[in-house]
Amino acid sequence: MSALSVRQVRSRYLTLYGLRWLPSGLLMTVMILLMQERGLSLSQIGLVATAQGLVVLALELPTGGFADALGRKPVLLVAWAVGLASLALMAVADSFWMFFLVWALQGVYRALDSGPLESWYVDATLAADPDAEYERGLGWAGTVIGVAIGAGALLGGGLVALGPIGPVSALTLPVVVAAALQAVSIVALLLLMTEQRPASGAVALRASVVEAPRMVGQAVGLLRRNRVLLALVAVELFWGFGMVTFESLLPVRLSEVVGDADRAAALLGPAGSAAWLANAAGAALTPFLLRRLGAAPAAALMRILQGVTVVGMGLLAGPVGVLIAYLACYAVHGASNPLHMGLLHRQVDGPYRTSVLSLNSMMAQPAGALGAVVLTALADATSISVAMLVGAVMLALAAPLYLPAWRAGRAAARPAPVTSGVAASGVAASGIVASGVASGVAVPAPAPSAGAGDVGRST
Repeated sequence: MSALSVRQVRSRYLTLYGLRWLPSGLLMTVMILLMQERGLSLSQIGLVATAQGLVVLALELPTGGFADALGRKPVLLVAWAVGLASLALMAVADSFWMFFLVWALQGVYRALDSGPLESWYVDATLAADPDAEYERGLGWAGTVIGVAIGAGALLGGGLVALGPIGPVSALTLPVVVAAALQAVSIVALLLLMTEQRPASGAVALRASVVEAPRMVGQAVGLLRRNRVLLALVAVELFWGFGMVTFESLLPVRLSEVVGDADRAAALLGPAGSAAWLANAAGAALTPFLLRRLGAAPAAALMRILQGVTVVGMGLLAGPVGVLIAYLACYAVHGASNPLHMGLLHRQVDGPYRTSVLSLNSMMAQPAGALGAVVLTALADATSISVAMLVGAVMLALAAPLYLPAWRAGRAAARPAPVTSGVAASGVAASGIVASGVASGVAVPAPAPSAGAGDVGRST
């Protein structure tokens, strides 16, 4: 990995990141409507979606530790292969239980995929230059994901508008194309991600199985000791629950105000493209928000604003009003994610980075599954608008959880007395130690272990 420069690492990361999210853009506009077309009710859709959350809950931490111990590339290869299998099954699924299996495979995919690519980027960047500012690449990743999903949504809407092709229905066609793009992503991963690991093959696999639980234990221990990290991870509980409003309920809400599911799906193509371009624009505002407000206050403000935009989606009349609120929601979403992830990365050092990211994601996925069940059942019992209002409140309630990070940042900015050069350099050298000092919690540096440190730093 040392052969790659910071710029090369960043360009490869952004390329792989864009390819990873392009198929998702194709699916976002049609997934719920496709399941309705195949005979599932909203309540059944909410139940099948719980399969993903339950699988992620079971696998998120073990797979994060596995990626830290074995290496990020092999874990990503397995993840993306499972994602391809889930798309192939989605194209032909026609019953509740088949879609349940589709979402379960998506859960395996999400659990394995959560964190390794981003961890590889951060650690590879620091390996190339320990003083590099990796936050810039994370911000650009927000722009890339917006462009990739926007392009996918536009393509998906165009495919739906073309109508059925032979036996493939209009709503199934984007799934078939997404599967083909997923295969292309796997080839790109093989070619672009280079990773040095201390061992490979069966030896590395056995060692990583033994090492993964210790990685998980260290990450959970850090979460217990660092109240800043604990609060940041807790944000995902509220976000995961509330995101159901703009990911799953918005297509149904638009179909409601338009009066036709196929017309709503066709509208969601260009609307989804514009929304993710708005997401990209929001991510591009990250440096401005950091300068003017600071990371934690800006992140808290974005959570409140996102709740306001969801209120607009639930209450505004007519497709124009709903879509304007939808665009605003994704602009805020694009700005909030880099802010949150930057705060999270500052609380952890290399060897446990993927495990901590998995902890963060683990909170969002089961909360999303719970939100899918509760909000879809509420929508069936009352209305889509009432369900969206409840989700909006949950999104806004996450804002106070950024207070510990804000206080820690203010404490770290105050000049502290330095009694020796050794002590000062020791705190500055380790992000994990610095975060513990800033949060007022004693956080020990990671204990050395056979191969763990080498794996973390060599990627």
